[in-house]
Amino acid sequence: MEPDTIVVGAGSAGAVIASRLTEDPARNVVLIEAGPHYATEAETPEDLLDGRKNSTRAHDWGFLFFPGEGRTATHYPRGKVTGGSSAVNTCIALRGQPYDYDEWAAKGCPEWKYEKCLPAFVKLETDLDMDGPLHGKDGPMLLRRAKPEELVPFQRAFLEACAELGFSPCADHNDPGQAGFGPHAMNKIGERRVSTARAYLGRAAGRPNLSILPRALVRRVLTHDGRVTGVEIERDGVVESIACPRVVLSAGSIQTPAILVRSGIGPREVLDRLGVPLVSDVPAVGARLFDHPGCLIALAPLGDVASFEHPMIQTTLRFSSKGGNFPNDMQLQPLSFLQIEGAPLLFGIAAVVGKPYAAGRLIFTSGGPRAQPEIRPNLLGDPRDLAALADGIELALAAARTRAIQNLGMPVWPSPEELATRAGIEGFLRMNVGSGLHPVGTVPMGAPDDPEAAVDQYGRVRGVLGLLVADASLMPTIPSANTNLPTIMIGERFAEWLREGRI
Repeated sequence: MEPDTIVVGAGSAGAVIASRLTEDPARNVVLIEAGPHYATEAETPEDLLDGRKNSTRAHDWGFLFFPGEGRTATHYPRGKVTGGSSAVNTCIALRGQPYDYDEWAAKGCPEWKYEKCLPAFVKLETDLDMDGPLHGKDGPMLLRRAKPEELVPFQRAFLEACAELGFSPCADHNDPGQAGFGPHAMNKIGERRVSTARAYLGRAAGRPNLSILPRALVRRVLTHDGRVTGVEIERDGVVESIACPRVVLSAGSIQTPAILVRSGIGPREVLDRLGVPLVSDVPAVGARLFDHPGCLIALAPLGDVASFEHPMIQTTLRFSSKGGNFPNDMQLQPLSFLQIEGAPLLFGIAAVVGKPYAAGRLIFTSGGPRAQPEIRPNLLGDPRDLAALADGIELALAAARTRAIQNLGMPVWPSPEELATRAGIEGFLRMNVGSGLHPVGTVPMGAPDDPEAAVDQYGRVRGVLGLLVADASLMPTIPSANTNLPTIMIGERFAEWLREGRI
C-alpha cells in the first residue's frame, strides 16, 4: 500500500513525527533513515547507550565546519542513526526561554508563540523531579537531574564556585522564572541515554502502519508540476523510487537543505552553478546558519578527583550577558573531562553565547547525493558576540580562582599571559572559538512576504505542494539553550498538525 506520508530522517523531530502519526491506525508512514536502526536496547551499541559523553565517530556523518579565517576545517559531529543527534549528544534537556519562541512569532509565525509551544514541551516529557503545570508526567522522554550525592567532584565544586561568585541556585532550568546554577535536566536515566529512537520509536515498535527503512540515502525529492510525487532513495547500492503525495524533511539543519538543493529547490544561482534543474527558486535555502559560539579554559586535576568515566556534564550556570537584549542568554558549563581525541585528562570551564547575532551559511559544492555542504558558521562575526563570549571567559577565569575550584584544579590552557588583557582574550577567542554543535535556521520559516524565509509557519516549502520541513532548520532564530529539546517539541507540533489535517 502506498504510504500517505514519507518522513525523511529519524532524528530528534522525524522519529517523533513518525511515532505520533502512526498512533492513528488509519495512517501509513514510511520513515527513511540514512544510518542504522537498532530495534532493541540489547542490540544497541554501547556508544549510543552511554549518556556520560558524546558519541562522535561510530554513528556520524563526518561533516566538517570551517571555524574562521586562518583556521583549519574541524570535525562537526551529527548523528547518523535512528534518533539522530539525540542518540549521540550530551543529553542536555533545556527548553530555552519564552522570548525564544515569541521571537519566532514576531517574525510572522504566530503559531510558535511560547504559550502555544509549552503544551508540546509538557507532552514530550516525563519529568521525574518536577511537578506542576510546566512539566509532563507521561511523555516519552524521561528527564531527571543529578542529585547532590550523584555529582562528581568537579561538578560539585563548580556549583560551590558559583555560590562564591554570588549567583543564586536554580532547581529547574526549564522554569522561566528561575536562573542561576544547578543541575541540568537531562534525558538519561542512570548513565543510559534516552534518545528519540528509544523513547518514540520504541513505543511504535511492531505497528503495521510504520515502515522504517534504515541505511537508505535520500537522493532527492521527486516532483511533478510543482507537487511532490515521492522520493528517490539509494539502499544497498540500489536506486529506487517510493511514491507518496506528502514528504516531510526532518533530516537536520545540514542534510535537509542539501536534499532540497539536490531536488532543484533552492537559490537559482546555486542550482545553475551545480547543474541541477530548477523546481522552485527559494533563495533562503542554506543562506543562513545560526550556531552557539563557545570556548573554554582547561585545568589540570589536582589529585585523584577526575576520571574519563565520570559524566562529562551534570550542571550549568545560566546568566545574562552585559547589555544584551535577552536575560539568561549565556551558559557557563563545567566539563568533568575534555572529549578531545588524544587529550590528557583535564577539566574544562566553557562559556557559551546563547543568542548570537552573527549568522553563517552553507556552501553547496556539488549536486551529488553524497556531497557534503561546507559549514561556515561565521562564529563571532558580530562584535556583540565577541564581547559576550569574552565576558563569559572572564567569568570562567573568576570561577577558576574560587576556593572551591582551586582545591581541585589548576589552569593550564591558555597561558595566563594570553588572557591577561581584554585584547588578549579577544584575540584568543578569534583563533579558538568553537561550535556548540547546534546548527539551526538553514531553511527558515517566516511570513509569506519575508524574503529571508523558505517555508511558512507550518513548514510548507515555497513553490512545492506536499513538501514540508520539520526540524531545527526551520528555526528563524536560535533558541538561547541547547537545541535538542526544542527540536523534539517541533516534532510533536508537526505530528499534531498532520494528524488533525491542518497541513
